[in-house]
Amino acid sequence: VLRVYKAAVQQTLDILFLPEGREFLTSTDAVSRDSADRTIIAWDFQSAAKISNQVFHERYTCPSLTLHPKESVFVAQTNGNYMALFSAQRPYRINKKKRYEGHKVEGFAVGCEFSPDGTLLVTGSSDGKVFFYNYHTARIIRTLSAHKEACVSAIFHPVLPSLLATCDWAGGIKIWQ
Repeated sequence: VLRVYKAAVQQTLDILFLPEGREFLTSTDAVSRDSADRTIIAWDFQSAAKISNQVFHERYTCPSLTLHPKESVFVAQTNGNYMALFSAQRPYRINKKKRYEGHKVEGFAVGCEFSPDGTLLVTGSSDGKVFFYNYHTARIIRTLSAHKEACVSAIFHPVLPSLLATCDWAGGIKIWQ
């Protein structure tokens, strides 16, 4: 063990290293009726100090974080049935004009990911569907009825970008082209 970071929260849901690796983000389930502080925490990698615990101000947990492959932004999947776009540079501001809506999370830890070229954002949905969003417009460009159970992850193949893997809550895995 090289370093230990203590968030003083119940559970860490996801970790995302930012470009160059000097800082990283964690998402937690520390949300109450009155406050959303600590939902996403920014950390300094070297000192283990918290940079900010006021990144996301809405009262939803964020089970998944993903970094854009070409731009300095990241997306947080929220349990509010939308994905929020943020700057990946301090002060990590949310883009209030762009939200990716239409899929359902309903308490599942649903993952999301950008296509290798950064033009698409893909996510699963609690109704078993997979949603493809145009990154620039935030519009749904396609949906697949992928699984009978909640689709909790959708990920592009690292070498063959036309392939997509999905998995569901019951353990089913499918590869799509």
